Amino acid sequence: MSELPLRAQLASVLGRSAASLSRATGRGDGSVIGGRVALKVEPDLLAKLAQGRRLALISATNGKTTTTRLIAQALREFGDVATNEYGANMPTGHITALSDNKSAVNGVLEVDEKYLPQVLKATNPSFVVLMNLSRDQMDRASEINLLAKKWRTALAQTDTHVIANADDPLVAWAGLGAPNATWVSAGQRWKEDSWCCPECGGHLKRETDPHWECPECGLARPSATWAVDNDNDVLVAPDGQQIKLRMNLPGDANRANAAIAAATAAGYGMHPERTIERLREVTSVAGRYTSVVTMGVEVRLLLSKNPAGWLESFAVLDPPRVPVILAVNAQIPDGKDTSWLWDVDYTVLRDRRVFVMGERRTDLALRLETDEVPFEVADRVDEVLAKLKAERPDITKVDVIANYTAFQQIRTAYGRVQ
Repeated sequence: MSELPLRAQLASVLGRSAASLSRATGRGDGSVIGGRVALKVEPDLLAKLAQGRRLALISATNGKTTTTRLIAQALREFGDVATNEYGANMPTGHITALSDNKSAVNGVLEVDEKYLPQVLKATNPSFVVLMNLSRDQMDRASEINLLAKKWRTALAQTDTHVIANADDPLVAWAGLGAPNATWVSAGQRWKEDSWCCPECGGHLKRETDPHWECPECGLARPSATWAVDNDNDVLVAPDGQQIKLRMNLPGDANRANAAIAAATAAGYGMHPERTIERLREVTSVAGRYTSVVTMGVEVRLLLSKNPAGWLESFAVLDPPRVPVILAVNAQIPDGKDTSWLWDVDYTVLRDRRVFVMGERRTDLALRLETDEVPFEVADRVDEVLAKLKAERPDITKVDVIANYTAFQQIRTAYGRVQ
């Protein structure tokens, strides 16, 4: 990295000081306030901090925090990595991440979908990693076809190398705008946002999964060089080598995240076998998938923020004998519009004990009632555990699925478990 100009150095120091003060006073991890203070001093600080680094920008509706963590975990094989792996994914968070590790040549930054074109232009990254696009925060997020168009336009104006999920039509169409791309067959469980061609609006044909194509304009799924075989828990590398994944993060979605991470790490020169070895070391990400034991019961925390995320969480639930707690808020970070609850199929929960919590639990309760899913209302996790223990002293496990702020509230109650 080149030496920062004096003004940028001052901005970086002040930002780090603000972040440290925020942490010391218990107001947060300092990622956002540190970046805000630094930007007041040097508005072009992000571009200056990015100079001389090999950055990867990771963006998606679901899984970007986990994939950022996985890629950073792999690249630490080569030394320090500048990263925002706990989710501060706007420019303020990027500035803090890069300021906190000025000597790291390699950087991995999670980027909010709406900010990707802006951050791409400012940082000139080596890689842009695109995984999925689906409906999210419906009261304030851009319509996803428009978002894909902005991605495509921004990528066409750079020489960055794209690593993208070929199985998601919106992501593939955006990635096809880039001059260079590596395609990964990472799967797409949620398809309700991609039945129409992003190029011409025609109806996509999906006769054999994962292939898709538009019979009207000819847009079709790119040929992938990396792939996930979920049935056999295998990553298929470009040379045909099959590598057992055996991830310690559950479900098909995390196999997909691992495949994307392996393809990205390969761009930095890392062999996929070694990458997967390092990825297996990750057991939780900012509290996601963490289990805590309280009152003699193992409580597993799952974060789900939108219909696609809830579908993936349902896929990794323990057997029906394990109760599940669903928690929904509608604060600004969640999006205040809870109409997305009606896009989720809750009938898969009919055969298990279900509790509902959170500020918008009545919205969730109505949705469950419509799907004929029996439920009970609760205020806190420990209240649910006390009731279950009184009825079933032998109970050992409970799953919790919560959207963003509800998840953070529950996580905080357990000491912000990692």
